[in-house]
Amino acid sequence: MSQSLSSKKTTFFQILKQQNFIAWLFLAPALILLTIFLFLPIISLIYLSFTDGNLVSNKWIGLANYQRLLIDSDFKQIIFNTLYFAIATIIPSIIIPLFLSILLNQKIILRGFFRTAYFIPSITSLVAMGLGFRWLFQNNGPINELLLSLNINPIPWLNSTFWAMPVIIIFSTWRQIGFNLVVFLAGLQAIPQNRYEAAELDGANFWAKLWYITLPSLKPTLIFATITTAIFTFRSFEQVYIITNGGPSNSTNLLSYYIYEQAFRQFNFGYAAATTSILLIFAIILVAIQLIILKD
Repeated sequence: MSQSLSSKKTTFFQILKQQNFIAWLFLAPALILLTIFLFLPIISLIYLSFTDGNLVSNKWIGLANYQRLLIDSDFKQIIFNTLYFAIATIIPSIIIPLFLSILLNQKIILRGFFRTAYFIPSITSLVAMGLGFRWLFQNNGPINELLLSLNINPIPWLNSTFWAMPVIIIFSTWRQIGFNLVVFLAGLQAIPQNRYEAAELDGANFWAKLWYITLPSLKPTLIFATITTAIFTFRSFEQVYIITNGGPSNSTNLLSYYIYEQAFRQFNFGYAAATTSILLIFAIILVAIQLIILKD
């Protein structure tokens, strides 16, 4: 009896080992690709951040690049610009598509057309859209012509340290709305309709249903959309490169564009790698926050 039990146990563990081997066998291609294209570059980046990497040498200098970040006035300005840009972009990029998705989740005329129209900016070339925005907001562009027709003095949008950043924010928000709209629509369609029917029987109005049913049910979706939008904003590069080149007077220079300048214009690869490590830390923190909240 004991021998049969031990033989069954041995067989069970053999099957389990075989299943684990098969699982790892199927995972191996993905793990190899992740190692080559993700983990190894990250390790190389971290190593490079501790060197004076440039076109001439690659000498180990320890924490010198990170110490330079702490005292670099330009870097402090970049961090402020990035946080200002991120906050001012995330809030409308969540609120606007949330209410649009609630509207487009109803049976309205041309619902399919509006869903497609709002999503088009998310799949259109950033370069093409950036050139379009640059044309719209130039000194003699259509926006200023509209202001003149309303007897309002034209605004030097792209030449003003105050107005240049709002142009970038408007552009980024407009592009992000479509993606978040689709995410919220998917979340809304997963909410059981009987909750709304029960609330209507109790006399709940639109705002009551929004506050007590829609928003609580959309909590995971809201967290996902907020975190992904934050990551998108932190790595924004194309709009700055196309529209303002970080100017005027560094007022629209963001972290990703600053990394590009340090690496490919000034060839300070080590310093750029240290700055990229800071950006990587921001992204990891945001993802960790998402996982912690969703776990709760």
